[in-house]
Amino acid sequence: QVQLVESGGGLVQAGGSLRLSCAASGRTFGSYATGWFRQAPGKEREFVAAINWSGENTNYADSVKGRFTISRDNAKNTVYLQMNSLKPEDTAVYYCTINARPFARSGLVHPFEYDYWGQGTQVTVSS
Repeated sequence: QVQLVESGGGLVQAGGSLRLSCAASGRTFGSYATGWFRQAPGKEREFVAAINWSGENTNYADSVKGRFTISRDNAKNTVYLQMNSLKPEDTAVYYCTINARPFARSGLVHPFEYDYWGQGTQVTVSS
């Protein structure tokens, strides 16, 4: 069992930045691919970014490419999402997730490819 706790969400003006963190329990965090998804009211959960177990490979949704950066610190069991140049359309609840199959391939962009989810953190971008 893996538990994920997100933090760092909040209210920010358009053009601003936020850094989300996701702390994971479990000693094998360093073996797992992780990702960030988001869900706005009335919309389906959508892929934002993913990073493989080693941190060498990353993937981004086209809508955030060049603005968001996913990274991880396996020593701290933590994955991060640095969000710059935020737009009102980035407003959503952001979820951290883990694929619990060790050393899974990179490029996991669908919710069904992930096994554990955090409770989410709200990000609101005002215009």
